[in-house]
This record gives sequence, structure tokens and C-alpha cells, in this order.
Amino acid sequence: MDCIIQKAEALDGAHLLQVIWDEGGKSLYPAVWLRDNCQCSDCYLDSAKARKLLLEALDVNITIKGLTFDRKKVYITWPHKHYSEFEADWLKKRCFSQQARAKLQSELFWPECQYWDAELQLPTLDFEEVLKNDEDTYKWLSTLKKVGIVRLTGAADKRGEIAKLGKRIGFLYLTFYGHTWQVQDKIDANNVAYTTGKLSFHTDYPALHHPPGIQLLHCIKQTVTGGDSEIVDGFNVCRKLKEKNPQAFQILSSTFVDFTDIGVDYCDFSVQSKHKIIELDDNGQVIRINFNNATRDTIFDVSVERVQPFYAALRDFVNLMNSKELKFTFKMNPGDVITFDNWRVLHGRRGYAAGTEITRHLEGAYADWDVVLSRLRLLRRGVRRGVQAARPDLS
Repeated sequence: MDCIIQKAEALDGAHLLQVIWDEGGKSLYPAVWLRDNCQCSDCYLDSAKARKLLLEALDVNITIKGLTFDRKKVYITWPHKHYSEFEADWLKKRCFSQQARAKLQSELFWPECQYWDAELQLPTLDFEEVLKNDEDTYKWLSTLKKVGIVRLTGAADKRGEIAKLGKRIGFLYLTFYGHTWQVQDKIDANNVAYTTGKLSFHTDYPALHHPPGIQLLHCIKQTVTGGDSEIVDGFNVCRKLKEKNPQAFQILSSTFVDFTDIGVDYCDFSVQSKHKIIELDDNGQVIRINFNNATRDTIFDVSVERVQPFYAALRDFVNLMNSKELKFTFKMNPGDVITFDNWRVLHGRRGYAAGTEITRHLEGAYADWDVVLSRLRLLRRGVRRGVQAARPDLS
């Protein structure tokens, strides 16, 4: 940005600052917000990018006492002789207009969503390039946010490859199953994924109050027959459900469902949570799917007359997921790493034959969206400058 100030003046009894921009348009800033965000060393710790000014020291009715400006800055004197300077670019970025706020929120959170169905062209990148090239890493994570799934190819067919991706973004999400976990047929399995049977569409770990945002699955060994992966865009399914059966959508987006997970792995655990299967934000937009039929509890904390309508709604939701128009089926090969949005993409697996030897082995892990978005913001800054962003040592 290279914003130029044409004029700055105090309005509304000096409770507002108005800036008129050289390229056209104007912005309004409340005096209390400006004082709260003073960038001087007494009010702001630049090394931590954090506010030092205490809220209890802020006069919420403060007015601008003195005001001057030049083409690049606004200079404000406050009561009690405090002084602030605000750069033009800094102010323009934080304009309170609806358009400016929407633009900044988009830059911060990557809200763009590309829906898909059975005709998905699975986004694919090279595993090694993602590890060493910032532009490829940025493409991986930004596509993961927009589409919800990315395949990486060319990883070694051995354990430990997913840990490298964890270091690339920052760190992995520790759960009761460990930093990483092995998906294979196990005696006395403590999770239905550790069997050879079919897995219906689900998101992982709704038994947690904060389910992991991203899942990573690395194929180390693949069975010849069966074991195909199935995925569906949960946000697209919700959109279709709302069109076809708005009552079912309303039930699933308003009913709290109990989930549970009890066992021993990384340590012993007894996990319990309550979630709406379709979680909405304040604007009614779907932001997360919470559904795993295996860990949906026998306890159901609703009145008796709401039980049957809930099951009918859930069955319609599951039927839509399984429709041939919406689900995408593929088979992972050794060296493939599938990374996907666990809040959006529901995944399943076709069954395969059990044998005396392990014929199918995936290593899995989770990551948090906060960690991924943090890395995305840092990568974007480096990619825009045309330099390699700082990253952890992968050796």
C-alpha cells in the first residue's frame, strides 16, 4: 500500500477522525479506538506486537484535543498531553467501512470455499517440493483451505514422513492416540479404524470439545483388493440438504449430540463432548461438521419426542453423503499423503480382507487450523517479497 492523505479533520465534537484519501474516498475512526491503539512505546510493545495500554486506563469518552497531518501521517494530541502518530497505510488497512473490513478479514482467514462432488479433480503436489519450497508449501496450504483436500505424492514408504510435514507447518496436534498413529488391523482394536471393516463417512474425533482441524494420512502399505478411500465435501452436502430438506438441516444444526471415546493408547482416556452435527456461525454459514457414527454415544440428551425426527434427519444427511453424485472414491498408493480439512471433509474406507499379515498400513496425524493459518500468513509474506520464508530445520 502507498496511501496518501489529502485531508484529516476531527468530527462529532472531536469524537471522530475523518481522513479523506488522495485517490478518493474517506474513512472514519472513533477517537477511543485511536487512543486504544496508540503505537508509541508507552502504549505498545513493538517487539511483541502487543498493546501495553491497560483498558482501565482508557477514557472511553475521550476526544481529540489537537490534530495535524501530512501526506503520510496523522498526528494527534490527547488530553493530559499524550501524543500519537498514525501512518496512512496503517489507517487505511483498518478502515471501518464494510468493504474494507471484508477485504481485511478475507486476507486474514482465507474464507474462499470451492465446493466439489464426484467429479473432483484431486489437487496434487510433490511431497519433497512442499518440504523445501515455500511457493509449493503456500500452494498446498492455501488449496487445503479453499478445496479442503490435497494429495502429496512421492513420500518414502516408511514411518516418520508425516512428522516432517508437522515441522514444515510448525507442529502436530497431540491427542490420546499420540503425535502420530498407525492405521492397520490390530487385535483388540481400540478404534474401529484399526480393523479391516468398512468405515462409513465421518469426521475424526468429535468426542473432543475442539476436534482437530486437519488430518494427514500417509500410505505406507496398501492392500491389493479393497481398502479404497471415500471422501465427500461436507459443506456441499449441507448446502444440498438445506435445499432438499430444510427441516432436516434445522434439526441437525440445532440439536446437541453426545460423543464419547474411552480406552488406552498414548495414555488412558475417557473423553466426552456435545456437538451439533452441523455447526453454524452467527451468519448461518456452516463452519464445521461433527459426525462419527462409531463414537456417537448411546446417551442422547434430548426429550423423547425429538428422538425419531433426529434419526430421520440424520439418515437423510448420510444418504446424501453416499449419493454417487457427491462422493469421490480413490485408492491411496504407497508414498501418497492425503491432507484434508477434518471440519469439512468426511472420509470413509471400503473394507478389505483380513489376513495373517498386515496388508494395509497408514500413518496418521492431526494439525490445528491455527497452526496452519499462522504458517500461511508467514509464507504469504515471504512469497510476496519473493524470498524464502524462515522455517524450521527439517534435518
